[in-house]
Amino acid sequence: MQKSAYTPDEIASLFKIAKNTVYELIKRGELQAFKVGNKMRISQEEVERYMAAMRTAPAKKARSHSNLPSLAFTLQLAGSHDFLVEKLVSYVAEENACITLSPSYIGSLEGLMMLYRGAADIAAVHLLDPSSQEYNLPFIRQLFIHEKITVIRLASRKQGLIVPKVNRKNIVNFHDLTRNNVTFVNRQKGSGTRFLFDSFLSTSGISPKEIRGYGKEEWNHLSAASHICSGQADVTFGASFAASRLDLGFIPMATEQFDLVFRWTSENETALMHLLDLLQVTTFKEHALACDGYDAAKLGEIIYQSF
Repeated sequence: MQKSAYTPDEIASLFKIAKNTVYELIKRGELQAFKVGNKMRISQEEVERYMAAMRTAPAKKARSHSNLPSLAFTLQLAGSHDFLVEKLVSYVAEENACITLSPSYIGSLEGLMMLYRGAADIAAVHLLDPSSQEYNLPFIRQLFIHEKITVIRLASRKQGLIVPKVNRKNIVNFHDLTRNNVTFVNRQKGSGTRFLFDSFLSTSGISPKEIRGYGKEEWNHLSAASHICSGQADVTFGASFAASRLDLGFIPMATEQFDLVFRWTSENETALMHLLDLLQVTTFKEHALACDGYDAAKLGEIIYQSF
């Protein structure tokens, strides 16, 4: 019995091609697809039409894939550590033979600086500008004046206080961090999380000197949260996904915008276009929507361009 419609995974298996190639065919209009909710489907009639066309026009088939890169291009991604970024790196590795992502989790500010210096192709950032209370764009507009830049929304995520599952010291706000019996562990300077935390301290009128452990720094959310698991600290400030993964308590304090910044060059243009397609067309968004602590409804939206 023939199927009435196929998923992109089934088409990739049927044609013995990479799933990303299926999405490329759909994008170019060579394979017609439709959506059921947010899931893409290809009808049986369209599959038969495409197969017949490929049998009768082999030369056209060869030309239709001529603009696909034959070798994988490695895109350098620098910036903030995030679980969703990790998932994106893994997704690209599993689903895309045309590009790979090489991440360097060095913090939002240093990620932007690497992009500015031309040492990276993509920056992963979540930097709050205290004066405007706007994320990312104030920094981007100041740094990138002549460069070709695109800012793509990855997700909104929750940041807050990460505490033990049983919060015996009853830590519920920033002023509780100044108590003598509370030990804190911080994120490194230049990280978006550190920017946000210091902004909250300033707004609350709290000096870093009042917080025991303020100078103890970790380089990602899970490392900081692991201090709570081991009892080396009572609280840290970080993303809710870290608390969820380590079964810790979480007190939300802010919802922030996490973005990807593309810097286009003649060398990386094709690879960045494939990554943009992956964010906008493939099933990655479905994976992101299922992640606890994130709002990925706007994933793939272009929020700023400087061309």
